[in-house]
Amino acid sequence: MKIKLDDLTDVRTIELISIHLAGMTENSPPESIHALNVAGLKQDDVTFYSVWEDEEIMGCGALKELTTKHGEVKSMRTVEKYLRKGVSKSMLQHIINEAKMRNYTKLSLETGAMEAFLPARRLYESFGFTYCEPFDKYTDDPNSRFMTLQI
Repeated sequence: MKIKLDDLTDVRTIELISIHLAGMTENSPPESIHALNVAGLKQDDVTFYSVWEDEEIMGCGALKELTTKHGEVKSMRTVEKYLRKGVSKSMLQHIINEAKMRNYTKLSLETGAMEAFLPARRLYESFGFTYCEPFDKYTDDPNSRFMTLQI
């Protein structure tokens, strides 16, 4: 398993982002979807990573800089055949390590409130993330849960 900086030009990466967005659409009402598309992930304030096993993509994740001290976890997704094989744990640890190297003091995220997002919330909880109020430009939304980790 290798995590690499990804420029979002590989068709396999783009396909994974499409799958991620489709999954958000299946499980969240449109007004509660905060996932970034490829163009959003290519913005200067976002660093995108992918996880690979040889030539096969296993998952992805991103780190968005909100301020010089606060980052946001974005676009965490594991390819279905690699679920429960440590891909998300490895990616989340990579993002946390990167946040530490950037001297962030806080790392936050938004995820869904629905049952489909329970495994993600449990993953974040296992890394020490706690529930918080909306941050940055987010507002209260019954379909969203906000979490943060003090670094």
